[in-house]
Amino acid sequence: MAPQTSISARAWIELTLLAIIWGASFLAIRTALDEIGPLTVVFFRVGIAAVVLWGWIWLRGLPLPKGAALWRAGLVMGLLNNVLPFTLMAWGQLHITTGLTSILNATTAIWGALVASLAFADERLTPRRALGIALGFGGVAMAIGPAALGGLELANLGQFAVIAGTLSYALAGVWGRRHLSNLRPEVAAALMLTGASALILPLMLAVEGLPPLQLAPITLTAVLYYAVIATAFAYLLYYRILAMAGASNLMLVTLMIPPIAIALGALVRGETLPPNAWAGFGLLALGLLVLDGRVWARLARRGVTRV
Repeated sequence: MAPQTSISARAWIELTLLAIIWGASFLAIRTALDEIGPLTVVFFRVGIAAVVLWGWIWLRGLPLPKGAALWRAGLVMGLLNNVLPFTLMAWGQLHITTGLTSILNATTAIWGALVASLAFADERLTPRRALGIALGFGGVAMAIGPAALGGLELANLGQFAVIAGTLSYALAGVWGRRHLSNLRPEVAAALMLTGASALILPLMLAVEGLPPLQLAPITLTAVLYYAVIATAFAYLLYYRILAMAGASNLMLVTLMIPPIAIALGALVRGETLPPNAWAGFGLLALGLLVLDGRVWARLARRGVTRV
């Protein structure tokens, strides 16, 4: 199937809404981390979102997943797409700004292209895609800066934790395509979040103990936002846009999220980013545009490039 190159006004509106929701989630998570630990943050996120999505499935009368194999696949998907990346990124946010976290989070698309090229025959690594991946990783290296090579300080470890989380997202994409592609997206998401909840609960209890019975109003608001709006609702919106505009257009949200997260981090928490982080985001964005291919195709039609 040829990728969609056009996008309707309605799709643009919903894509912008998704970018705002996910961009604000970085601030919400950082706000919750002021009072609760990273594992508790993740438990609230996946547990509440799972309940909301199962309620949606019940209301819609959607068929439930059957068979132990599907539930096992959901457990692995929950580990790769939720427990590992959510935990790594939440811990990383304790030591780096929300804006830098959102920039490094965009590495997901770069890892996704690389991992898919190794896993699937129809995702082969063309010269154009290789260039896009190289530019993307160059942007990541620039955003991190040479200081990261100077030692294992917490800020450096926080950056590496976020990048490791994006690699886990990419591996989850491969796993989901192979084992859960026959399910409705809402059901697959609920199955995944249920598996993630089962995995994170004992880990949270062992490391951080029971969640506090009372949370500050700002913490409770942040938790409900990132669980209900930025996870459960965002998954439904994500798949709606995917069906409406296609995967290529949906990748644009990756470029729209960091400016929103950076602006909110600056306005609410007074965060600032060094020049190398902005330059790194620019190079990473260029890599994503090359991966997307449409700008490249226009240049090729004009005889500028033949890769």
